Amino acid sequence: MHAAALVRALREKIPLELRGFGGDALRAEGAELLYHTDQTAVVGFVPVLLRGRFFASMLRRMKREIETWKPDLLLTVDYPGMNLRLAGHARKKGVTTVHYICPQVWAWHRSRIPKIARILDLLVCLFPFEPACFEGTGLRAVFAGHPLVDRMAEARAEPPLELPWHGARHRVALLPGSRAGEIQRCLPKMLAAARMLEDRLRKEGLGDVSFVVPGPTEAMRAEAEKIASRAPARPTRCEVLRVNARHVLLQAEAAAVASGTATLEACLARCPTVLVYSLNPATAWFIRRVITIKYAGLANIIAGREVMPELLQSNFTAPNLTERLYGYVASPAACHEARACYDEVAARLGPGHAAETAAGRIMEVAAQRI
Repeated sequence: MHAAALVRALREKIPLELRGFGGDALRAEGAELLYHTDQTAVVGFVPVLLRGRFFASMLRRMKREIETWKPDLLLTVDYPGMNLRLAGHARKKGVTTVHYICPQVWAWHRSRIPKIARILDLLVCLFPFEPACFEGTGLRAVFAGHPLVDRMAEARAEPPLELPWHGARHRVALLPGSRAGEIQRCLPKMLAAARMLEDRLRKEGLGDVSFVVPGPTEAMRAEAEKIASRAPARPTRCEVLRVNARHVLLQAEAAAVASGTATLEACLARCPTVLVYSLNPATAWFIRRVITIKYAGLANIIAGREVMPELLQSNFTAPNLTERLYGYVASPAACHEARACYDEVAARLGPGHAAETAAGRIMEVAAQRI
């Protein structure tokens, strides 16, 4: 999504021929995809190890493409484990290297900073505090604003979607993540919490509630529907839809959202949210020993305090999630306070036009090298 927006902004400045790996949005912008992100969407130490041969083969092929196709510029977007290796190889071959979306060196493994600085010509950051991490390294690191500010503005400008809330008094969104493993770990607990919340609201005479589970891709929707159909506990009104999560968050009264970029979308949508996450135990053990920041959620990291409650690992239970969601659904004051905090976070993410700003910075560097 972010790569596609950046490509559109770059194409307004210069003709482009694109080759690499990405998703449907990038393909729609004319990129020749050698690999689709469906093949690379894994998270965690153990899942990556299990697919080690595939990733090694992919890396070798992409290096060969750099050598044979000889691009003018290598633009890598996020995904640092693979992309920084490609950037290092491209730099050795004399290719200009630009990375969009700063690796989270501020969260862990700050020792990577000098290496990143050596292999990149430009680092375009999404958060205002990130360029300072690279001061004194010689790397040009710039803050261009967060592209989700623009995506949310676009969603607000569109006519509201007709979503199946069934006329319920309360509307709650459930976002279990974008990867199959995340959906499998998070959605059953979300559904159990949704059923408990439904029962509690009914018992206390606070009205009925509907739930929507958005799946932006057909693969995500199908996975969520499969898990929901087998869930031992499921609320009466719960729809799994192929729809962009932003539209659901803009209409929801509250949400439970798996940790990741979607929590920032919820913040920008001003939807009171409970952040949840559950990792493979081995991955969780590893992360606890390397992460140096207090919070998991991006809104909390930016705010420097917990503006979005976090339920992680053993704390992520159906009763705990029910209690947190009830705190929003039953209290307009709590929702008002959450939205005020989210507005503070949004103000720090830039005024918009992030892709255009990033494209301008990239063109400045490219003009010096190409």
